Amino acid sequence: MAEVLLDARGVTKRYGGLTAVDDVSFHVRQGETFGIAGPNGAGKTTLFDIVTGMTRLSAGEINLDGKPIHTKSVNEICHRGIARTFQLPSVFDTETVLANVVVGAHFGAGNPWWSGFRSDTRTLARAEAELDFVGLSDIAGDEAGPLAVFDKKRLMVASALASAPSMLFLDEPFGGLTPAEVDELVDLLRRVRERGITLVLIEHVMRALMALSDRVLIMNQGKTLFEGLPEEVLSHEEVMRVYLGGMAPTSKAKPHD
Repeated sequence: MAEVLLDARGVTKRYGGLTAVDDVSFHVRQGETFGIAGPNGAGKTTLFDIVTGMTRLSAGEINLDGKPIHTKSVNEICHRGIARTFQLPSVFDTETVLANVVVGAHFGAGNPWWSGFRSDTRTLARAEAELDFVGLSDIAGDEAGPLAVFDKKRLMVASALASAPSMLFLDEPFGGLTPAEVDELVDLLRRVRERGITLVLIEHVMRALMALSDRVLIMNQGKTLFEGLPEEVLSHEEVMRVYLGGMAPTSKAKPHD
């Protein structure tokens, strides 16, 4: 069995009297795909924000490769090997597609954001390789702002991969995509995993979640409702009642937590 890469214990986040994440524990093993799902407001994105350093936890601990990261900054966590994408496409609209990925390659090399971007041969080659990997090489010189949603999502993946992560966190990557685009992105993420990169994803599109995940965590009201194998989810009465509500596994993505 693969070694535990990420270990989260008793993770809690409070905003005054509101507990957004309530004593959640889970682990992710090297090379697996770990899915997270739950109704809107369950605390999924807040949990992502905590792990990736965008939000400080109120209690608990998170270890990566056996070393704590819950006190580290976003850039320190990135340089330790965790990259992420966002539910809403987040790109530099007025820059080219290639320039967006160069940013990821520059930052992933350990350079601070304030040091000025370098377009040296190695950084540029990494960016071009990742663009080719996600299928966007033919539009490398186009401005990123006008891109379609699917292209922007692939661009975020390319930028994240250019930082050379060991783990890739994806927040609802399938939201807003057509069925054909969902299938294409599933194939892309399988190829990412074949590179030895561990995946953690939040997803409402159950077809994609079940196709990719080795294990899933279902959250509700900030707490763990269920953790186990994907095939066990649809037979879990409480999950069906609280989350699925009778919806078919092909249900479309819902808005941000």
